[in-house]
Amino acid sequence: MDLDLKELPRLEVVRDTFVFCCFSGLAFCDMKSLTIDDIQDDDKGNTWIRKARAKTGEMCIIPMLDIPRQLIKKYSDHPVVKATGVVMPVITNQKMNAYLKEIADLAKIKKHLTTHVARHTFASMSLCNNVSIEVISKMLGHSDIKTTQIYAKMQDQAVYDGMATMRSKFNNVQVV
Repeated sequence: MDLDLKELPRLEVVRDTFVFCCFSGLAFCDMKSLTIDDIQDDDKGNTWIRKARAKTGEMCIIPMLDIPRQLIKKYSDHPVVKATGVVMPVITNQKMNAYLKEIADLAKIKKHLTTHVARHTFASMSLCNNVSIEVISKMLGHSDIKTTQIYAKMQDQAVYDGMATMRSKFNNVQVV
C-alpha cells in the first residue's frame, strides 16, 4: 500500500484495485462490475457493499471499511468511473495479474500476486482479527461454509509454521 506509484498510473490503479479487494473480499469479476448502487447506507449510518456474486448469485454483504471508501473517493472523477458508473476503473483480469507481477517486483514481494490473492488476504485478515467463519462466509458470498473453512485450515497451517522456532528449540528438551 505504501509503494509510491504516482509516476506509473497504470500500476497505481491496479495496486488500488488489489488493495480494495484486500479490504472488501470481492472477487475480481465482482469488483469489475461494482457500482455505486451496490454501496448502501443503513438506517444507522453504516455503509455496506451489497452485491450478488457473479459466480454463485449469493449475496455478498460487506461492511465498508475506510480504505475502500478512500479509494472510491480517489477515483470518483476518473473518466471510466464517470462514463460507466463503476466505482473504480478496473482493467482485465489478465492485464491486472501481469501488472501485479510488476508491482510485486517493485515492492520486493516474493509472493506470486494475483487478483485472487486479495480475496484470500481479506479472509485471512478477517480470521486473524477474530471475525467468525460464519460472518466471513456471508461477506464472501459463499453458498457453502465448507468453502470458507479452507481459509481457516490455511490459518491453522500458519499457526503451526509460526511455532517452528519454538519446536526446534524445545522438542529435544528432556523433562526432569
